[in-house]
Amino acid sequence: MKAILSLLFVALVPQTLPAIPADWTTPVAPFRISGNLYYVGSRDLAAYLVTTPQGNILINANLESSPAQIRRSVEQLGFKWADTKILLSSQAHYDHAAGAAEVIRQTQAKHMVMDGDVDVIRSGGATDYDQTLDHFPPARVDRILHDQDTVQLGGTVIRAHKTAGHTRGCTTWTLQTREGNRTLNVVIVGGWGVNPAVRLVARPGKPVSYPGITADLDRTFKTLAALPCDVFLGAHGVYFDMLGKLDRVARDGSGVWIDPSGYRRAVAEMEATFRKRLAAQESSQ
Repeated sequence: MKAILSLLFVALVPQTLPAIPADWTTPVAPFRISGNLYYVGSRDLAAYLVTTPQGNILINANLESSPAQIRRSVEQLGFKWADTKILLSSQAHYDHAAGAAEVIRQTQAKHMVMDGDVDVIRSGGATDYDQTLDHFPPARVDRILHDQDTVQLGGTVIRAHKTAGHTRGCTTWTLQTREGNRTLNVVIVGGWGVNPAVRLVARPGKPVSYPGITADLDRTFKTLAALPCDVFLGAHGVYFDMLGKLDRVARDGSGVWIDPSGYRRAVAEMEATFRKRLAAQESSQ
């Protein structure tokens, strides 16, 4: 009887989820990157505030617990949380979109999401092709974006580039900022890695994670390689060595964010990693 009760107890107790990395929740002091673009995320989960005379745009709501941290950062910079008029998402995974429903509830921001990620956002991850990832609170979507669509507010234009593969609607955002007399091209990479459970090659009884995933990743790396980039950013700070660059700001100033060579190098390295992963799966057939 004791053995049966023990088995029932194990079955009823939720399995322990992987620990959330500390850098995903540890805040950093918010800072201006360039022009009207600010960083309001944590040490690794990136969130960006784009300010305009007609209200502000927030890129990424992050974890379910993140809106409070993002709000503090926005207000620490002297901006009003209620002035958040538009919410954009880089990708429909819990570490970037779980806080969306709460941000929308608090600010009534219009939520704009790339096609391919809309159903996943609306289902809270239940329709994601990778079911090894945590689910999250579903969020409404007010506008469905398509590749090359623009989001405009108060004279600022942000372009959405569909860079699918990491998620079906993974989005890289581009905009221009002004620094003195110079116009800078900003690239915010949405995602470019292949998670461990993802199948790029079909096997008997195990289809690819979604039809066309490899073609999507091919297009994604071509798209990223073609983008003009001065300021290199991303959905994770590790994409663009954010913490390392922050350490250099006191010495080198805000010019540390201008890193076109770092961008080209990172795109090439991530594509090489993808090609290696693809070749490994092909050879194990």
